[in-house]
Amino acid sequence: MLHDTPHRIDETVRDLNARYRHHGATAILEKALAEHALGRIAMVSSFGAESVVLLHLVSVIDRTTPVLFIDTEMLFAETLTYQMELAERLNLKDVRTIRARPEALAEHDPDGVLHKSNTDLCCAIRKTEPLQRALSGFDSWITGRKRYQGKTRAALDFFENEDDLRVKINPLAHWTSTDLQDYIAENRLPRHPLVAQGYPSIGCAPCTSKVAPGEDPRAGRWRDSDKEECGIHFVNGKMVRGKPAEA
Repeated sequence: MLHDTPHRIDETVRDLNARYRHHGATAILEKALAEHALGRIAMVSSFGAESVVLLHLVSVIDRTTPVLFIDTEMLFAETLTYQMELAERLNLKDVRTIRARPEALAEHDPDGVLHKSNTDLCCAIRKTEPLQRALSGFDSWITGRKRYQGKTRAALDFFENEDDLRVKINPLAHWTSTDLQDYIAENRLPRHPLVAQGYPSIGCAPCTSKVAPGEDPRAGRWRDSDKEECGIHFVNGKMVRGKPAEA
């Protein structure tokens, strides 16, 4: 792997954030995909409510970029259809569908009801472990995370050290919801069909509910629980498993 020590990852992240602090999303992506220090790069996409923006940007810059799609096997049927249609429309050349290990499901969730009793373990089996396995061959990965999405993301930088494993790239960190909607409209991009039905943030079907007008867009994710993240993201080197402790 290119990043052979935590020190080198920290150094790379500090250097890139300082160098590209005032750049926009397109420039960040262009620089990142051409940056030798970032090594082998993949993009991870849920093909959710806002995913089309970053997928479109990547398709314009380099459509051969590997795109990792985690199929938890509990996604909305609309998401699976949207994923196939969008990949074809954007002419993405290397979309890889990632799933949980069958033996892990057989051991921990043979009946598909684990989400009712232990959402963290369900996410770990169906999302976190499959993604980490898929990312093991990459030095860096591109995400669609944005600062406005919640307090766990409020100080998001363009480049992060992910638990001393690899570099995480967040080109849309400074974008607002309005920026995203404007970009989708201006480029006439297809929207996820569930957005119009009241789902501004879309995850697995059992753990995603509609959001009322005025509610936080992510209020429908794991509603009525302290859980805010599925666990595939890290904050300050720690895997997010719910609300962070107060400072």
